[in-house]
Parts: sequence; structure tokens; C-alpha cells
Amino acid sequence: MRILRVLDGSVPCFASQVDEAHIRLLTRAPWDGGKDTERVLPLAGLTLLAPVTPSKIVCVGRNYAAHAKELGNEVPKEPLLFLKPPSAICGPEQPILLPAMSERVEHEAEVGVVIGQQLKHASVNEARAGIFGITCVNDVTARDLQKRDVQFTRAKSFDSFCPVGPWIETDRDLTQLDVIARVNGAIKQQGNTRDMVFPIAELVAFISQIMTLEPGDLLATGTPEGVGPLLAGQSVEIEVQSVGILRNPIVRA
Repeated sequence: MRILRVLDGSVPCFASQVDEAHIRLLTRAPWDGGKDTERVLPLAGLTLLAPVTPSKIVCVGRNYAAHAKELGNEVPKEPLLFLKPPSAICGPEQPILLPAMSERVEHEAEVGVVIGQQLKHASVNEARAGIFGITCVNDVTARDLQKRDVQFTRAKSFDSFCPVGPWIETDRDLTQLDVIARVNGAIKQQGNTRDMVFPIAELVAFISQIMTLEPGDLLATGTPEGVGPLLAGQSVEIEVQSVGILRNPIVRA
């Protein structure tokens, strides 16, 4: 099943895809009990929004050994967690804004995991069952600020630094997903979730030992090697196998 979030006129609405050309509006997000409505709309011409409105965005650092190495870091013994604010979210085709206080903003292609039910102290099997679906995430990072601060918050939290989309796919195999980043059509990152240090279901279970994961929360599960700069005038694409392509233009704020 494919879940989208679109503008119906000026009203944001969740929807499910009926076929390649049509969607059906839902009463609310499916993880909040949303039901089908009678309204079926043509997909062409609709504005796609980020398909999540999470209470929190939990991110995982250095979850691919080659990426940890390229930044001169050791592979962590436990998942390395940080948060992005929901205000960082932007949707498909919305611009990533380069902030004036950074001279080095980079792309990070990631599998986004959307939580489908409340998880607290979950086992790996419970965590796996509690995943609603997956989407594409770009964990945009002001690398110079990250190195300067050591803490990740400022470097990861600017408005537009968490593009998500273009939709959520619920039918997926979490263990064998290709993850690709392209800048102006050229491949910059290419990895697969089988190379993760901590697999996705284990990550979800681990995080649930620390904080309660609520329906609709978003997890960004780490990026493969090849991160690099984004410049004004470029376009960046994040592709996750079985999901699709998330595309955003780069604009100087």
C-alpha cells in the first residue's frame, strides 16, 4: 500500500493510492485510525506534501561502517542517536535552504521508517511489527557546523533540513534496500541496508528502550558513504528501493 499526503485545495490530506493515476482521500493519517472517504482524485496536478507529521524525528549516526570511516570516526558500539525538530521537514520538490551561517551543507541519503503503533520497551519482533512503512529521507547536514559544535543539533536542525517523501510504502523488505543519492543526476551515494551496522528492527527496539515511539514518528536510519556538498542551483535526489525518488532543489536562503 502507498500512503501519500496531498493538498486538497488548501487543505493537507492523507490519501492512499488507488492506481497509478488516482488516490483516495483518508479521514486522517492511517496510523491514527484514518478511514477511506468517497473522494477519489486524479494524482496529476496535486501537490505532494511530506507524508508524515511526526511528534519527533529520531536519527541514527554512523550506521554504515564506510560512512563512519570517511568522516574519520569509529563505528559506535551502540546506536548513536540524535534528534531533528519536526520544523526541519520539507516535502517533495520543496527547496532545501542553504543557511548563511554555514559554508558546507551536505546530503545524506537514508531510509526513513514510519512508526505505526506505540512502542515502549519493544522486543525486536514487536518493533518489526510496529513499523508502518518506509520512505525516503535526506538528513541534510551543515558539516562545518557539526565539526565546530561537536553536538549535532545546530548542524541538523535548520528549516528544510529534513526532506521526506514522496510517499510511504508499507510493503517492503527492510533488509535488502538500495539507497542512492544523486546530485544533478550524478550518483554520489549508493548503499544497501544489508550493510547497516545495526539493522532497522534492532534500531527501533533499541530506541523504544529510551523513549516511547508514537504512531507517525519518523526514524532516519543512517547514511552510506559518499556524502558531499550541496550548492545553490543544484537538485538532489534520494532514492530508496521499492519507494521511489525524493527530489529537492537547492536554494540559498
